[in-house]
Amino acid sequence: MPTKIYVGNLAFSTDSAALRALFAPHGEVTSAQVVEDRDSGRSRGFGFVEMSSAEEAQKAIAATDGKTLDGRQLRVSLAKARPS
Repeated sequence: MPTKIYVGNLAFSTDSAALRALFAPHGEVTSAQVVEDRDSGRSRGFGFVEMSSAEEAQKAIAATDGKTLDGRQLRVSLAKARPS
């Protein structure tokens, strides 16, 4: 079952490919997406990565939380479920 990870404090220049590349060494990335503003198309400064298993997700979180990407210190954690 895929596990979703929240990645915050992204630089506005960071794209989905860079996000995928950051997490790929830590396991199978099933998706990586930087959230963009609907109107401007500009990054909103956060994104989500889905890993193929919970174990890989935990390993990736431990390895990337606090790491610097594009000059910004990342905040990485398990994504919270969206309220219905």
